[in-house]
Amino acid sequence: MKKSLIVSLLTLIFLSGYSQNTSPKPYGAIPSAAQLNWHQMEMYCIIHFGVDTYTDKEWGYGDEDEQIFNPTQFNAMLIVGAAKAGGFKGVVIVAKHHDGFCLWPTQTTGHNITKSPYKNGAGDIVREYREACNKLGMQMGIYCSPWDRNNPAYGTPAYVQTYRNQIKELYSTYGPLFISWHDGANGGDGYYGGKREVRKIDRTTYYGWDTTWAIVRKLQPNACIFGDVGPDVRWVGNENGEAGQTCWATYLPKAPDEGKGPANGYVLDKLGIEGTHGAPNWMPAECDVPLRPGWFYHASQDEKVKTPQQLLDIYYKSVGRGADLDLGLAPDRRGLINERDVASLKAFGDILRKTFAVNLARGAKVSASNIRGNNTAKYGPARLLDDDRYSYWATDDKVTTADLTLALTKPQTFNIIRLRENIKLGQRISAFAVDAFADGKWTEIASATTIGANRLIRLPQDITATKVRLRITASDACIVLSDFGLFKESADR
Repeated sequence: MKKSLIVSLLTLIFLSGYSQNTSPKPYGAIPSAAQLNWHQMEMYCIIHFGVDTYTDKEWGYGDEDEQIFNPTQFNAMLIVGAAKAGGFKGVVIVAKHHDGFCLWPTQTTGHNITKSPYKNGAGDIVREYREACNKLGMQMGIYCSPWDRNNPAYGTPAYVQTYRNQIKELYSTYGPLFISWHDGANGGDGYYGGKREVRKIDRTTYYGWDTTWAIVRKLQPNACIFGDVGPDVRWVGNENGEAGQTCWATYLPKAPDEGKGPANGYVLDKLGIEGTHGAPNWMPAECDVPLRPGWFYHASQDEKVKTPQQLLDIYYKSVGRGADLDLGLAPDRRGLINERDVASLKAFGDILRKTFAVNLARGAKVSASNIRGNNTAKYGPARLLDDDRYSYWATDDKVTTADLTLALTKPQTFNIIRLRENIKLGQRISAFAVDAFADGKWTEIASATTIGANRLIRLPQDITATKVRLRITASDACIVLSDFGLFKESADR
């Protein structure tokens, strides 16, 4: 009996130790490979260019003459290059906006680039963007507006098939794509082949999104699908480029009316700001905002281009809260990005490159209050300081609060703190604080809620310290942290 009890106890101890030396199990929803790529991009641009550029409108009516589209100096390399200089990793091409004018030689409508003077009707703007992205090492996505104010069949089943044929043309010809971008454009007044009337649709059923998304999955399996209801990336709910102070990568969209299902253009937008804690769907937020007040180019807005410092503030409120930033660029009537826009993008990119070039935490001695299974080699906090975005410090299964300390090699002055979870295993942390050790005492310098893929804390003033301590004060499951960085933003703040 005693021997049996001892064996049982030894077995229990062995199994307990064994379980803590295995990798933590994923917690809740986790990202797909396409979503991981999207997270790692952090920033991309959406480019609005078309007939609205020449009519000085934001939304074309659909009756625009194709002959007005004549960008005599269009240069996709310069446009995509301006985005790359800003630190952006890709571009989303608006291949068709609500006016229905198509920037590629489509077989689905005569309202397209072949009827324009551009290259004597032989031009293909989408193709030129594709080639520029290939040469510059930039990823590309496509937006084809579901609403079409030109098409006479809009509002009928026939148009939905036309729209899907446009998706097929674009996605089978201009890939690979990192994102399939969709919005909530759901009808209204338009030209509609000369009818000049208002056409309303059932926003929840008309487009048959599930069928359309199946086409996307087949043609571009490595692309995320963006929309108000995802299913891969959600709209943050505003066009300010700002996510919530608390921002979950999980989300459950809801319709504004009880008893109805949500759809693109038919959701409670405000819920996208923070996401939904514990939702079954990994659906992180995209924060979109134009570089100018409008999405299309307007000469009257030349003096209203966002400054590098304004862009930096947006960056910390989007990328710094675990979302991605989608910045709107607007080529002018020449087919070029205005010089003011180019300069602002370049200066912004320079600040980011300089700020994050050196992690001041590198070389620090790291200690933690708990290490999973006491396995320092596999789960120790030193892994927070390597170049692998997904190597991590982990705690035992039942340990959801813990702290770690960086003993810096010398006193360091910093004003940016970066934290990341290994999101391959889910998003867990819901509260933390950071302390600095200086003048012989610990002082709290920051606190926040969620971390997720990326958390950047921009301190209001420089901090000089010999040690920095992170305290995880709330987590849904054991801690799986992959990065702890300290940086110095040197620009005039």
